[in-house]
Amino acid sequence: MNTWQQLVKNSAIRFGAIVMGILVFVSIFAPWLGTVDPSLMDSSHINTAAGERGAFALADGSSAMHAFWFGADSFGRDIYSRVLYGTRVSLLVGASTAVLAIGIGAVLGMLAGYFRVLDAIFMRFMDGLMAIPSILLAIALVAALGAQVWTLVVAIAIPEIPRVTRLVRSLVLTLREEPFVEAAKALATPTHMILLRHILPNALAPLIVQGTFVAASAVLTEAVLSFLGLGLPSDIPTWGNIMAEGRVQFSQYPGNVLFPAMFLVPAVLAINLLGDGLRDVLDPKFAKR
Repeated sequence: MNTWQQLVKNSAIRFGAIVMGILVFVSIFAPWLGTVDPSLMDSSHINTAAGERGAFALADGSSAMHAFWFGADSFGRDIYSRVLYGTRVSLLVGASTAVLAIGIGAVLGMLAGYFRVLDAIFMRFMDGLMAIPSILLAIALVAALGAQVWTLVVAIAIPEIPRVTRLVRSLVLTLREEPFVEAAKALATPTHMILLRHILPNALAPLIVQGTFVAASAVLTEAVLSFLGLGLPSDIPTWGNIMAEGRVQFSQYPGNVLFPAMFLVPAVLAINLLGDGLRDVLDPKFAKR
């Protein structure tokens, strides 16, 4: 059975891929799936219950009959549309954070694992970063750099870089002693070609798996920061912002918190299941089990 067949056969990968496919579809087609602009406010529909219909004031001054599938928040904004647009932000932050953390961590890990001189310098710096709680480091970075999407991505990625670096370093320490690397050295292959052609391809499978876990952690961290009021501005529709706005009136209107949570939980679960499934298939130790 080849790798592709194993990936298709794995139930965790199938479930995770289906859920993520739905979320990606929602994020791409949010302007068409959403029923109204997520930033529009109508004071006549403040805290409207889920499922109700009513005339909603549009941006051009006119009004139209509108169905509030998830209800409206305390500002009269349609929660359904805000949740759909929030999918875009969460997936963007998760994917961007994973790419940034994996890219930087892979480079630092290969250099630290292959060059003994750089090992002590890089790893002591990574140990120092890991000593700082990741959520506190992210909060400090967002406060220093400002609340924007790219600064949030950087703030969440930096605490993840040491974990990726340590993973790649441990792989390189083993790979650099392999016969094919020794043969490349004997043939006077340039160091950068050894790293790119011989070491990096053998580290890709663990990096892909680690990337899924970084993405899941980033989606959850973004929601936590926004929920605490330390993430993106409140006018940007994110799952964390929507839940933060609804927590004050949770006892009277629980849907304002539960509806975005119904998207957040499956998203994080699906990404983690993808990571578990990929690990089972791509990691030889788990594949043997």
